[in-house]
Amino acid sequence: MQDVADSPFVYFVHSYYCAPEDKNVIAASAEYGIEFTAMLWKDNIYATQFHPEKSQEIGLKILKRFGELF
Repeated sequence: MQDVADSPFVYFVHSYYCAPEDKNVIAASAEYGIEFTAMLWKDNIYATQFHPEKSQEIGLKILKRFGELF
């Protein structure tokens, strides 16, 4: 998440979110009335609850960082 603002605005399509038992896999959270998991990371798997492809410049930056991981 280098070069990504501390509190970026990203696009969520719905209100569903996961609540992992292992809190160590939470890479990012968001707040919209409540705090919830927005991104997970375990080993070489990354998952976002939001849509980076619809999140304009910040989403492109996140996708670029994903691509640079491998």
